[in-house]
Amino acid sequence: MSTEPPTPPTLAPIAERVAAPAHLPLPEVDGLVWRSLTLADAPALFGLTAAVEEHDQHPFRTSLEETEEMFEGEWRDLARDTLVGLDADGEPRAYASVDTRPGDASVVRAFVQGAVHPRWRGRGVGRQVLAWSTGRARQLLAASGKELPARIAGYVQDDDVSECRLFEAAGYTANRYYSTLRRDLSLPVPEVALGGGLRVVPWSPELDEATRLAHNDAFRDHWGSEPATPESWEHGRSMFAPEWSVLVVDDVAPAPGAVDGSESVSETPDGAAPALSTAGGPVVAGYLLSGRYEQDWPVAGYSSGYTETLGVRREYRGRRIALALLSAGMAAYQAGGVEYAELDVDTENPSGAHGLYASLGYEKKDGSRMYSIEL
Repeated sequence: MSTEPPTPPTLAPIAERVAAPAHLPLPEVDGLVWRSLTLADAPALFGLTAAVEEHDQHPFRTSLEETEEMFEGEWRDLARDTLVGLDADGEPRAYASVDTRPGDASVVRAFVQGAVHPRWRGRGVGRQVLAWSTGRARQLLAASGKELPARIAGYVQDDDVSECRLFEAAGYTANRYYSTLRRDLSLPVPEVALGGGLRVVPWSPELDEATRLAHNDAFRDHWGSEPATPESWEHGRSMFAPEWSVLVVDDVAPAPGAVDGSESVSETPDGAAPALSTAGGPVVAGYLLSGRYEQDWPVAGYSSGYTETLGVRREYRGRRIALALLSAGMAAYQAGGVEYAELDVDTENPSGAHGLYASLGYEKKDGSRMYSIEL
């Protein structure tokens, strides 16, 4: 009997698969004129987003700083990848944004997001805005030139029934579900001892590149994850809380200079790297990066520290590193005076993360889902 793996199906050329439209018609809505977004629109867009999130009773609020991040990224073409509908007073009443990531190596992706002011709903605005976004996403995927499986994706809160229906009517399918978990920090936080040269240290800028490489290695086998480039890794940090972020480093593993005298670390084509840090420095075996979203606290009714990303290099798994990182993170949140620890987890995560979080006292707060068109 042959033990060779099955031959993967042959994909049609990406330009053929994504069927990108040659022309993107603008939405036709009485009372709205359309143009691209610019950074100068950020304050007004922040106001539109706040009105939508309050009306739809979302469990979070987007800050002005997060709104401004939408306009950042050297890979972005705002003139072609964004759209805003302005009323007679020049106020934004609807918007769309389509984004890609430069490091995609196994699935090339385009992410759609947008919103319609509550007073402008029921006129077909959302349907037309999503149609424009989907068409632009198809164009971006075709222009990537990457002969890979492709995905157009958007994220929706589980209880946002109208937006779920909007995506489904546009041909999207709910393909992934996520749970937001929280943990009461008035409960004791376990102390975790690590051996074998491993120790917990605060995050530092000097170890950030080594942390990126550790992240790419840790998430190589996670569904939907693609390598982070240096540019995309540093993007989206307006809410980053370095004082609540921790690493586990290995002082025993050899650094590059000890191996070949080099001072650089080469990456594999998928953005991962050997378990090495900068020359002469420790190896980052695992990491927990946190965010501080104070604008969410009044909505939630409590203060919290949010675990943005948690990862352990594959060769270091089974050594209680994730447990040590979570415990150190919670201790940092406690020291910061907040009441809860929070994080999000893929409900189909095969790594045993759910059991780990439950053992530490995390409980589900709410959920979201990813809608996608797989191409």
